[in-house]
Amino acid sequence: HVGDEELDEALAGSDVVVIPAGVPRKPGMTRDDLFTINASIVKGLADGVARNCPSACVLIISNPVNSTVPIAAEALKAAGVYDKRKLFGVTTLDVCRANRFIADNLGVDPASLDVTVVGGHAGITILPLLSQIQGHSFSDDDIAALTHRIQFGGDEVVKAKDGAGSATLSMAWAGAHFATQVLRALDGETGITECSFVESDAAGADTDFFSTRIELGTEGVSKIHPIGEMSAFEQENFDKMLPELQA
Repeated sequence: HVGDEELDEALAGSDVVVIPAGVPRKPGMTRDDLFTINASIVKGLADGVARNCPSACVLIISNPVNSTVPIAAEALKAAGVYDKRKLFGVTTLDVCRANRFIADNLGVDPASLDVTVVGGHAGITILPLLSQIQGHSFSDDDIAALTHRIQFGGDEVVKAKDGAGSATLSMAWAGAHFATQVLRALDGETGITECSFVESDAAGADTDFFSTRIELGTEGVSKIHPIGEMSAFEQENFDKMLPELQA
């Protein structure tokens, strides 16, 4: 659609709605700086979903995902159509970066990895669980460096593009991949797992939304996997991130 007057027609009867709308980051901006603009855009689109396709799976890409997903949830709740199984924050780009950077470190094909990344989708709330990668080990220095690069890979792109925006091609790939996985699951394919920022108590009762590995089904989220065992380094970073997600 090209304007609010066409939104209802564009959304009518949709099974999956992907929301990447909003402004991109520029040098010096954090994802939180985008909040004022993008939050209102996401709320307006969530209202449109509630009116026209209340049973759709809604995939939120618009940053800051840690905030825009709860905003969409509140809009859907206000309309009486919220289904926690059908609202997703797309964190696939964090997994994509983790696979790429870790594969470079190991000298393997990124396609051979599927790193679990938990938490949220901003800075220190992004936590790749390197200790859960089977068959590989890393030095303490590599763990620290890889974790930091995965957490702040978005900043690296923003700086490299020097005012021309943030990650676009990689985010398009990540969004398309996650949307395709959701569609496959809606069509009845089983055993599909991805990481996504969803309503979850995986991190405890005080954290409403959290990204961990989920299983997708015909009604959206069919199972939320536990975080699993973490290393001491990961536990320390996990403890630091929680206040950010609970704020």
